[in-house]
Amino acid sequence: MKAALVLILALVWSPAGAVLPDEMLTDPVLEARARDISKNLRCLVCQNQSIDDSNAGLARDLRIVVRERLVAGDSDGAVIEFVVARYGDFVLLNPPFKATTYVLWIGPAVIGAFGLLAVIVFFRRRRAATGGEAVAPLSDEEKKRLDALIEDRPR
Repeated sequence: MKAALVLILALVWSPAGAVLPDEMLTDPVLEARARDISKNLRCLVCQNQSIDDSNAGLARDLRIVVRERLVAGDSDGAVIEFVVARYGDFVLLNPPFKATTYVLWIGPAVIGAFGLLAVIVFFRRRRAATGGEAVAPLSDEEKKRLDALIEDRPR
């Protein structure tokens, strides 16, 4: 039982990453820069993972491109600009706030506002339909009629 728990905890807390040993650079400084850049680039296949975490073939290709650009002497910003020039702002996990990405940033707030407005309208219409009054409890006569109906129904 303890061994299973240790295994589960090891899997949960082990660093996620899909970088294969043959992709890694021998220079630890360049490799660290490549990992930092890869963690900020979106896998275009998975779309909700960084290329550092994705096992997709395209993510692997992008990791290799990042490392090739770093070995060629590009700065971190130049590498990111190179990838963005090829794939657009969508490749960034944290896209910049500009005209082409307004929908990404403002869209969720607009959808939330419409949802809140719909809830408010729903409850106002419901209150107007009931006249704004609470439903009166059953009278003694109504309770007797209801009990009689319940007793008479077939089982």
